[in-house]
Amino acid sequence: MATADSRADSPNDVPDLDLTAAPIADPIADLIERIRESADRLHADRTDRGDLKILSRTLRELRYAFKVFAGYRDRKKVTVFGSARTRPEAPAYQQAMDLGAAFAKENWLVITGAGSGIMEAGHRGAGRANSMGLNIMLPFEQSANEVIRDDSKLVNMKYFFTRKLMFVKECHAVVCLPGGFGTMDEALEVLTLVQTGKRDLVPIVLLDEPGGSYWKDWHAYVQKHLLGDGMISPEDFSLYKVTDRVKQALDESLTFYRVYNSQRYVRKHLVFRLNQRLTDEQLATVNEQYADILADGAFAQRDALKEEADDTTVAELPRLVFHFNRRSYGRLRQLIDALNALPDA
Repeated sequence: MATADSRADSPNDVPDLDLTAAPIADPIADLIERIRESADRLHADRTDRGDLKILSRTLRELRYAFKVFAGYRDRKKVTVFGSARTRPEAPAYQQAMDLGAAFAKENWLVITGAGSGIMEAGHRGAGRANSMGLNIMLPFEQSANEVIRDDSKLVNMKYFFTRKLMFVKECHAVVCLPGGFGTMDEALEVLTLVQTGKRDLVPIVLLDEPGGSYWKDWHAYVQKHLLGDGMISPEDFSLYKVTDRVKQALDESLTFYRVYNSQRYVRKHLVFRLNQRLTDEQLATVNEQYADILADGAFAQRDALKEEADDTTVAELPRLVFHFNRRSYGRLRQLIDALNALPDA
């Protein structure tokens, strides 16, 4: 039988939060104390020095990255992926420059891997003031591009997994241009995270060069093999858009936040914060057309829940509250699209 101490050792056995209990006096101090306790247990476990070096470097990298990004949480950000080997004369390079410029014009920050090729192009289009970089330190490739080099918004990272965490955690949209294994890895990881609910839904655009077929061919492969063999659902195609037009990539990202604002789980309920209140007729339509994604109950419109008191920036927004089945994320994206298509209030 597991003891209380052994249960505490497992991150999977942490009890659910009791939202009816009295709040912790200082939740930040409590979390810091948990980190210290974990560090003490590493020593007691006689953890291998090599493993400790990984943990130490990971914590230091993430601490610094959190510190850098914390200063820019008030601005939306688009993460741009693509090949470091794309030459300036290539159409995809110009496409990435146009993309960066388009998002910067809308006051979005452009996050890239800070290297050459597509990454450099995205930064060049956005300009240094509107660029953020997450550079990976490699022995052969790459150093930060000249646009973001030595900028305070540049973070140098040793590990791909910490870098990818920051790419996905901090962005409000993702645009993938053509690239190699790294780009494919990044694009598929983002798709996996949103399909499984490990990351809140965001617009994901697969952007070809004008007239190109890199992502168009990939989409055909997914249709033939993944959907054809029953490995994904038809609704999963709602999780991304394939295009070769910068304007469509920009519109997909901006429109996503027209009525939908953000989301949060409160106990078993998913809470959508909306930029406008639904009419009774619109709410009835949502209940009729999207009942299949509910675990039970119905969609209800409410003001901010008391458990959201810490989210002061969205306190006045109306809420759409429902018990989501935590499975149908393609359909959930379709619901967001339907909300964004509603006429202005």
